[in-house]
Amino acid sequence: MKSLASFFIAFIFSLNIYADTVSDKEKDALIKFYHATNGANWKIKWDLSLSVSTWHGVQTENGKVIGLYLEDNNLQGELPADFFDLINLVTIDFHKNKLHGKLPAEIGKLKQLEVLSLFNNEIGGDLPGSIYKIQTLKILLLNNNKLSGTLSAEIINFHALQNLSLFDNSFEGEIPKGLEKLHNLSEMNLSYNKFKGTVSKNLALLDPLNMTMVDDNGTPFLLEINTEKETTIVTQN
Repeated sequence: MKSLASFFIAFIFSLNIYADTVSDKEKDALIKFYHATNGANWKIKWDLSLSVSTWHGVQTENGKVIGLYLEDNNLQGELPADFFDLINLVTIDFHKNKLHGKLPAEIGKLKQLEVLSLFNNEIGGDLPGSIYKIQTLKILLLNNNKLSGTLSAEIINFHALQNLSLFDNSFEGEIPKGLEKLHNLSEMNLSYNKFKGTVSKNLALLDPLNMTMVDDNGTPFLLEINTEKETTIVTQN
């Protein structure tokens, strides 16, 4: 009877170990990310000799890494391309760190990603075109960085997007009209960028700062509201 109980305990333990296991590829991606972002100086470090399930901020499910919650943890450096081998991620929350460099084009490999929170970092450059392929995104928070360039008309692909914050960057050009067609979008802040042109009243109402932009001298100004009524073309047979 005692041996049966011991066998049962060992069996349950082995199941737990199995459930805790992630693929070598995902574990390797996490380790490379740890070293690339100066893990030795994180506020809460990972003990790489222990199971991935013990690592701070790592959420796993069915042997897959689905979430990383490492906000305000003194992450420094650039996100390595290998990081995006974590193709099962649903949530990335790295806000309030010291990440810099550009977002790699490989970000488009996170096909199930719903939350990308990178605000309050030092990330610069253009948004990679591949980011617009992630149609599952619900929350995209990139405010308070050093991002620049224009927003692609492909932003219309963000069908599930609910919250978009690009506040306090250096984006320029016109705000894509396709944003108006994102019917799930209920929160948005695009102010304190260098956007120009006109914007619809509906979009302006979503922005808590009413589309306040800054010119090349850093002087704030309001984007002009397009008051033209939409026209409907009627065809007769």
